[in-house]
Amino acid sequence: MSKMHPDLKEYFRQFVPSRDPLLLKLEEEAQREDIPIIGPVVGDLLHLLARVTQARQILELGTATGYSGIYLARACETLDGRLVTLEMEQTLAARARTNFQRAGLEHRIEVIVGDALDEMGTMNGSFDLIFLDIDKEFYLDVLTHCRRLLKKGGLLVVDNVGFKEADNFNRAIFNSPEWETVHLLSFLPLHSPEHDGLCLATRT
Repeated sequence: MSKMHPDLKEYFRQFVPSRDPLLLKLEEEAQREDIPIIGPVVGDLLHLLARVTQARQILELGTATGYSGIYLARACETLDGRLVTLEMEQTLAARARTNFQRAGLEHRIEVIVGDALDEMGTMNGSFDLIFLDIDKEFYLDVLTHCRRLLKKGGLLVVDNVGFKEADNFNRAIFNSPEWETVHLLSFLPLHSPEHDGLCLATRT
């Protein structure tokens, strides 16, 4: 029988993707200021999923300083796509806009400042991919809007579903006939936190 590596965490740490100076700077700021970010492993996962699904219209809930938005916008750039990202805090949104400019992506990203639930209620577009990463207690509240705004067969990616506050969301989407889901318990180096859950769901 094949054997597992004796220290799986350290083994997989060697496969953390490389990052450019801007992303490294944002990681340093996040650690210094205690800003939760997805880290390079989930960043590359988002980039890969957006590329594979050929997502041209992407919605992000929870901009923070723009770390995840850079990965998403770079993914849809080759398709002349667009990212709409929602952030409740004006200060963080301003920092994100600056970082998007530094990345040369400002023409591809629309930053909207406001409550995600309120802003989604005014939207009528159709998105190919939605990334959900706001305060976990509001996950269930925005799920109906996610389904309305996501195209049939579109992909919903949800971060931090290992948090207790996400329990009602996890149960609701898992038991809903309107979604096909998979929940993953993962070790995610440099993610906040490194042990967490991800949910991938497609609208049926």
